[in-house]
Amino acid sequence: MEREGRAVGAASGELVTIGEFARLSRLSAKALRRYDELGLLRPALVDPVNGYRYYDPAQAEGARLVAWLRRIGMPLSRIGRVVTLDAGAAAVEIRAYWARVEAETAARRDLAMYLVDHLSAEGRAMSRMPGNTENAGNLENAGAAGNTGGTGAVPLVIRCAALTDTGVVRTANQDAAFAGPRLLAVADGFGEAGAEASAAAIEALKPSGWGAQEGALSAAELLNALEDTADSAARAVRDAVAPWADPDGSGTTLTAMLWTGSRLGLVHIGDSRAYLLRGGELFRITHDHSLVQSMIDDGSLSREEAASHPGPALLLKALVGEARSAPVAVACRPDVRLRDVMAGDRYLLCSDGLSAVVDEADLRAAVIAADAPEEAVRRLVRLAREAGGPDNVACAVADVVVEA
Repeated sequence: MEREGRAVGAASGELVTIGEFARLSRLSAKALRRYDELGLLRPALVDPVNGYRYYDPAQAEGARLVAWLRRIGMPLSRIGRVVTLDAGAAAVEIRAYWARVEAETAARRDLAMYLVDHLSAEGRAMSRMPGNTENAGNLENAGAAGNTGGTGAVPLVIRCAALTDTGVVRTANQDAAFAGPRLLAVADGFGEAGAEASAAAIEALKPSGWGAQEGALSAAELLNALEDTADSAARAVRDAVAPWADPDGSGTTLTAMLWTGSRLGLVHIGDSRAYLLRGGELFRITHDHSLVQSMIDDGSLSREEAASHPGPALLLKALVGEARSAPVAVACRPDVRLRDVMAGDRYLLCSDGLSAVVDEADLRAAVIAADAPEEAVRRLVRLAREAGGPDNVACAVADVVVEA
């Protein structure tokens, strides 16, 4: 009706109608009604007789914030939390949301690039088949690196060890680690049921036998099987923390490698890490899902500043009981990918109880100096304790060797 678009009379003081407020906030009246229904932006007054909505002009800034958050794709349920926060806390929440979006985009990009490389390699292999000479002149170096499990490939196995330590400061150990012929994993639990969460995540991966079937599975099928394995870990964590009083405040990171016989399947979520030692160089092959890492990525924080950043270790992705918690912005699926390996590779998986207190140069020196995985994990735990041991430590080391 026309009257709903006119200014309110003297009885309503400074309030304006929904029509005028729509012009002030640059939102449609339809959007404002929707935000009211969802509890995101309540009118200052609703006429009890005719149901007309009236707004305080000061609400325009909040209305525009809701609209902006919708434009960046934030879910309405999360917007409902953001608009109740003060400006500083809202800024932190928005940064955390966007960092999570970028982390998920990066994971999809990595998967897309892997598939491009894999399919390109398959295409080159097809061109080598008898009777197919197309582009044959450009294939001399194809597949030169790594071990792809094809006919005539050298059989490889892993030799591994794992170790956890409570540290110097903590009284309980919520970290978990495992090393076996098919699985290498670390998990860093947090919250009331953190120990149960980390143990459940790793336990869910142990029965996995998908790697044994690699000869019958394509890379795409292996990725699907790896996704199923990651989902099993997420369900196991939810089940493990459900009986506790605050299940949405407990969870775990997870970084794991599942050995297929010629490839490693990587499952990663949170700020535990995986490193590869190859040719004397130590490479980090995972990306932290943390607010501090997102600030490094966007240039607002240097790596040196990050080492002494005073803020809480806010995780952007983790396996949790529910999708709502204080230390974790949102529960997400782990990143998964496949990695080709080479004989002589050494892999290190660790929780931030090690990586946050020991420089990568010292990690590299310790990993290189150790003759065997068992010695390496002992050296690494000792380094963490010598650095003050402020947190629990979990680490696992695996060597890729030619099968005897």
